[in-house]
Amino acid sequence: MIQSQKSFHDETRGILYLVPTPIGNLEDMTIRGIRMLKEVDLIASEDTRNTQKLLNYFEITTSQISFHEHNTQERIGQLIEKLEQGLSVAQVSDAGMPSISDPGHELVVACIEAGIPVVPLPGANAGLTALIASGLAPQPFYFYGFLPRKKKEQLAALEELNRHQETIILYESPHRLKEVLKAMIAVFGEERRIVCCRELTKKFEEFLRGSLADALIWATDNEIRGEFCLILDGNPDGSLAAAVDLSWQALSLKEHVELIMTETDCSSKDAIKEVAKIRELKKQEVYGAYHEI
Repeated sequence: MIQSQKSFHDETRGILYLVPTPIGNLEDMTIRGIRMLKEVDLIASEDTRNTQKLLNYFEITTSQISFHEHNTQERIGQLIEKLEQGLSVAQVSDAGMPSISDPGHELVVACIEAGIPVVPLPGANAGLTALIASGLAPQPFYFYGFLPRKKKEQLAALEELNRHQETIILYESPHRLKEVLKAMIAVFGEERRIVCCRELTKKFEEFLRGSLADALIWATDNEIRGEFCLILDGNPDGSLAAAVDLSWQALSLKEHVELIMTETDCSSKDAIKEVAKIRELKKQEVYGAYHEI
């Protein structure tokens, strides 16, 4: 049976408002967003200190409560109780849309299950902002967000992304950018087009357009600052790309041996032999790298 939500029909219960915040430039806060933050009874913030700067700028005096990835389960019950009492709550992340690579989704689900209206406000979003200025095809696109941190999981994610023909949107931090570009080259090849977008909406906003090889040279030769949104060309061959797995190229010899041992549950001796075969190297060379001789 379909579940219908008439957002402003029941005045006996509170409403959860999902309020986007600026991704850099405070002037990108919408008039409606400012009004909602002033009118609600409580603001659930990813970082109350960060949000307080925004509230001070717009002279908003509404009380805050912290709501982040480390206290989500504790806070959901508290917020649901307040909403059921008729209080209204605005949920905000540090920048951009709540739930998009930020906390919020679990609270939304809990509200829906409790029959509490969830009202989204439109506003700033780093992925779409970067996409429309990238010069790459704006549609269709595939939003992924942050890649996994562990190399094995990261390479697996990139292999899966290599099946997509759509333009791909990723987020990345400055201290991980160079290694991520190396992993991308191992999976996608050097010539795949990418646009590295940094400091969106801020004074030092910059779009770096070129191939993955070009991007890696830039990341090697320059001091990397600011949060990045990466817009990557899709693979025109789509699912055919999975036929050849070259993700091992981003691994050291020791990491490659350890990966084979994990995936096949074999001994280090057999894994060394397999790595030597894949890389067309002498077993002694792989043995020395694995045992750090």
